[in-house]
Amino acid sequence: MSQKHLKEAFISNLNGTSLLEISLGMSLAPLCLLCRGLLLILYYLHYGKPLRSRKYCLLLDFLVLVSPLLFSCTVLSPVIFFLPTVIAAFCAGIFSKIYSQRKHEPRVPLRQIVKDFQKMYLDSEYIPAVTVFRVYVNVLTSISILAVDFPQYPRRYAKAETYGTGVMDLGVGAFIFGNALVCPEVRQKTCVAQSKFSSLARQFFSVWPLVFLGVGRLLSVKSLEYHEHTSEYGVHWNFFFTLALVRLAASLLLVIFPKTSSWIVAVNLAVLYQLILNTTSLKTFILHGSDGRDTRTGFLNANREGLLSLFGYLAIYMASVQVGLWLLKCRSSVKGWMGAVCVLVLTVLLLFTFLHASQAYADPVSRRMANLSYCVWVVAHCLTLLLWFVVTDLMLVFTKLLVKGSSVPCCWNAVEPPHASTRREGKAVPSRREGKQLPVCLISAINQNQLLFFLLANVMTGTVNILIDTIHSKAAFTLCILHLYMFFNCLIMHILHAKNIVLKFW
Repeated sequence: MSQKHLKEAFISNLNGTSLLEISLGMSLAPLCLLCRGLLLILYYLHYGKPLRSRKYCLLLDFLVLVSPLLFSCTVLSPVIFFLPTVIAAFCAGIFSKIYSQRKHEPRVPLRQIVKDFQKMYLDSEYIPAVTVFRVYVNVLTSISILAVDFPQYPRRYAKAETYGTGVMDLGVGAFIFGNALVCPEVRQKTCVAQSKFSSLARQFFSVWPLVFLGVGRLLSVKSLEYHEHTSEYGVHWNFFFTLALVRLAASLLLVIFPKTSSWIVAVNLAVLYQLILNTTSLKTFILHGSDGRDTRTGFLNANREGLLSLFGYLAIYMASVQVGLWLLKCRSSVKGWMGAVCVLVLTVLLLFTFLHASQAYADPVSRRMANLSYCVWVVAHCLTLLLWFVVTDLMLVFTKLLVKGSSVPCCWNAVEPPHASTRREGKAVPSRREGKQLPVCLISAINQNQLLFFLLANVMTGTVNILIDTIHSKAAFTLCILHLYMFFNCLIMHILHAKNIVLKFW
């Protein structure tokens, strides 16, 4: 077999992993974020000033926010079930140290601190969990697209061939979910009939970079004879085309239907698509082609997975629009967000119950078809991750209350109680003022140029695969390559953020 065919076989015919393993693995990112926040608060407690050095902040962020995730999906994957417990215990130790060494005179009892915490008001202009969610999906995707070509990346984490729940299967849907959370329809405060159509026109124009990147990827893959997983999207299709088409279709639906009813549109889309899969020959066509022998003749046959999975991804996008609108309801108090956490917990439990029923009576999870079970699975896990990040932010707010004057990048700031007349609607992305306050935060840096980060990761992944025989790489070499690859990506984002450069021209 040629090197190309070896690599294609290496990432094909896989079955995914368990829902439990993915759920536990998802807790690592919030725990890393909590650990980094606690370390910064402890530093302030000891030295009386925040960590200002750009060099040390980048190093801390990379070692605490990125490196553990890289280890967890390679050499530490056999002990993935123990990693959350270890990191959580480390965080508990740091918190205990902060609590015992806080310098309050006189010291306030814990019960009073909890009461004060519940009465606190938060900066309603910025929801950190949304930004962190989108950045971490990007980071995890960037790690996986290169790591999957190395033997140290467990095959159960790679994309499943037909049915199954691999980590990378979730990443595709989570990318769609994260984009919808901050789409223009979510961020707009008002929307009259005329502005809806002008917004639709702007959306048609704004997707041209995705189409351009999709064409660029197609041409480069074909010209370089780069290995590709045909049953993932098809012969000519790729994820950039999916992103572009889903955004355009969603914008059109949000012109026709009220955005507050987007969850109804999502449910109807997913259920109707599943009914068509089960009652017609569409499922057989997607899996085996029009002749039942996996033919790739003709554009529709050649790209059937990419084209027909658009219905499922569109349902995920519309569901995320509803989540984004709900999150942006002005909850300016800690108590309000604690109530939101309870709602999220109940919603996640309901979705997992429905997922169990859907897999039992409709169809197992299939990323290849983006069926009903896949849509429910993606939304359930994305809400779980959002829930973890909201809880993490609240824990950091509580810890900052213990150490007056401490600050954590990409975390809520306590503010004065809002007045009804001056209350403003929240935003899912930090303002320029926020960015200037936190100039050395890796999360803010990646968030500022997310598409560039993803594009750079794709280009570097291709370069590494062309230059290196990834399949036969040893563990130490693999870890060095992956760390260099991720550090270079993060360093570029860090430099651009330090110079306040946003490479967006559409």
